[in-house]
Amino acid sequence: MNADQILSEIREANLSYLMLAQSLIRADREQALYRLGISEENAALIALLSPAQMMKIASGNTLLCKFRMDDDLVWSLLTNHGKAGAANDTTTRLHASILMAGRHQEAA
Repeated sequence: MNADQILSEIREANLSYLMLAQSLIRADREQALYRLGISEENAALIALLSPAQMMKIASGNTLLCKFRMDDDLVWSLLTNHGKAGAANDTTTRLHASILMAGRHQEAA
């Protein structure tokens, strides 16, 4: 993949992210804040973006979204699924979700 292809993929991901974020925010603001890991202020800004504004923002060369799993414990919980059965898989995913929700509350 060359540099132009990478930039094109970033722009496409940015536009998809903004469209999804706006849709989630308009449908259920509280759920969107949690799922997207953004502040109320950011949600308000995204909700008001016009299609032209989203296209302009998405056209940058920097990815707008980021991984929220920024520690070893959450990554371990998410990547070790299925090793000890379906019941354990559900429990570990729930544990990871609880950890990420707690971090969202700390950030808010």
